[in-house]
Amino acid sequence: MRAGSGLVDTEHADTAGVSAWALLDNWEQEMFGRERRQERREERRGGGDVVTHYQMRQRMISIGDDYVIENDRGERVFKLDGKALRVRKTIVFEDIDGRELCKIQERMLHVKDSMEIEDPGGRRMAMVQKAMVDPVRERWTVRVEGGPDLRVEGNIVDHEYTIEGDRQRVAEVSKRWFRVRDTYGVEVAPGENDILILATTAVIDTMAHPDR
Repeated sequence: MRAGSGLVDTEHADTAGVSAWALLDNWEQEMFGRERRQERREERRGGGDVVTHYQMRQRMISIGDDYVIENDRGERVFKLDGKALRVRKTIVFEDIDGRELCKIQERMLHVKDSMEIEDPGGRRMAMVQKAMVDPVRERWTVRVEGGPDLRVEGNIVDHEYTIEGDRQRVAEVSKRWFRVRDTYGVEVAPGENDILILATTAVIDTMAHPDR
């Protein structure tokens, strides 16, 4: 049609509409692809469930005050008893209502470079032991009572390492999830013992930084 005639050029309008819908369709496919790739990554890491991140504070052995552990949704989920830390040099993990879940005594065992995690009754839940140190990576082992042992490997000092179980990763420690000074994050896979993993990271942090 002639310009200025007041009539619509239906041929070009249809073409423009098709192009717009094609662009929208491509954008939706790209977004869906990204979301699906993310879902597949989550499924590989946790059977389709979403992993949980916890924010931990460095130098816990020297805090001396009650300390609350939050997840990545800002929920208060666990806490450390600062009184026990001051009086008995013991890290006591509690639920948010104050019920004891496990504890770590600041004492060295007969096994060199190791510490125990105990349940509320004083029974061993796990023993964390330094296995190997080299200039690049450290390796630790966690001997779990009644369960498969765990292997810890990575940059322990900088809080960048992984915890693996029976042929699969059960947790990862990194600073990249939280941008708060003197903290690090712990990512725990679904179905794992969250409190045992968090206690393990606390033991490793304590032993890797004995001067704190």
